[in-house]
Amino acid sequence: MTPDYGTRGQTVDIGTHRIFYLQSGPDDGPAILFLHGWPELSRSWRHVLPCFGALGFRAIAPDMRGYGGSSAYADHAAYAQEKVVGDIIGLADALGIRKAVWVGHDWGSPTAWLLAAHHPGRTHAVASLCIPYRTIERGVDALVDLVDRDLYPADLYPWGQWAYQVFYHRQFGRACDVLGADPSATIRALMRRGNPDALGKPSPHVQIFANGGWFGGADRAPDLPRDPAVLSEDDVAAYAESLSRNGFFGPDSYYMNEAANRAYADRAPNGGVLDMPALFIAGRYDITCESVLSRFGDPMRAHCRDLTEAVADSGHWMAQERPREVNAILAKWLAAKVPGIWPAG
Repeated sequence: MTPDYGTRGQTVDIGTHRIFYLQSGPDDGPAILFLHGWPELSRSWRHVLPCFGALGFRAIAPDMRGYGGSSAYADHAAYAQEKVVGDIIGLADALGIRKAVWVGHDWGSPTAWLLAAHHPGRTHAVASLCIPYRTIERGVDALVDLVDRDLYPADLYPWGQWAYQVFYHRQFGRACDVLGADPSATIRALMRRGNPDALGKPSPHVQIFANGGWFGGADRAPDLPRDPAVLSEDDVAAYAESLSRNGFFGPDSYYMNEAANRAYADRAPNGGVLDMPALFIAGRYDITCESVLSRFGDPMRAHCRDLTEAVADSGHWMAQERPREVNAILAKWLAAKVPGIWPAG
């Protein structure tokens, strides 16, 4: 009889830091760690973990620091990427994982890329959804250098689609207060399927300063119905409970460590060049992180020696909106690029 490797939650302490994680698959399977972004949870990989667990991989997704059942901290510096990478290496050590495939999305992407860059000996391969290598971990200045100035003229949009990141730096409290005023409404407003009609138009983020904050300057998110293409009612409830309990300080603090993150990236061996297999999946309708037509992925292409690129017909919340497409792309890439780790059973 085939064992049932359903997704299960566990907690591990790494020194004084606690990490909650979900796992699917056998404990002796080749490890793949899935790292979520802002403002999500390990639950964001709920459609991905069972797929790879059923294939015989040890598929693991932690709550990142500041989220869910993992430890949260009250200072911005606690959310620098060097500390976040340390969490994941500590988790791997605690679980007896010497080498893994790292897969990230949104703010989990720089963590995955930097894990591969700083720990190549512990990396079979690295993959990212939506965020190319050598971008957000290097700060707003690096992002602005890649802005499509045909779409975002500098005199109108000096920071392009990245104005919201500058808003965090200048009005952090306002951003946290608005996002945290009604976490359920925030999640329902943000986590929506990709919109093909928005292609070729500026991201709404460009208006954040003119509006005085998120959601057109309102003091809370609009009360929109959830998008069933992305979230179930249980998903909304889980995200909202976590964000109500922990608040947005931790999630938003990921944006507040630009100098430290850039310095850490610059200390990577081999000039930050990645020699192992790397995969980047762009969202065709991910308007803010548009990577299909723009130069957003150029630094990644210059720093990855074995890069595979794919496009999913998705918005930003790719693993939740288009999980079958994501699973197929990941599985095909793993079979082609790292066949030696494919489970034998």
